[in-house]
Amino acid sequence: MKLQLKVPGMTCGGCVNTITEAIRTVDAKATVQGDPKTKIVSVETQASEAAIKDVITAAGYQVA
Repeated sequence: MKLQLKVPGMTCGGCVNTITEAIRTVDAKATVQGDPKTKIVSVETQASEAAIKDVITAAGYQVA
């Protein structure tokens, strides 16, 4: 499944790393790309959209 999620609080590369690590707790093989300028996280994963949103939120970020 491919997802594109708006994460307004993602402002730097460190944020991208934190979000990537969080996503990989539910899918170790997920492909994650984050762009702090557009605030978009692109994820290719086997996990559900709800699970991905939950771990991003648990990492301290809101998903718009």
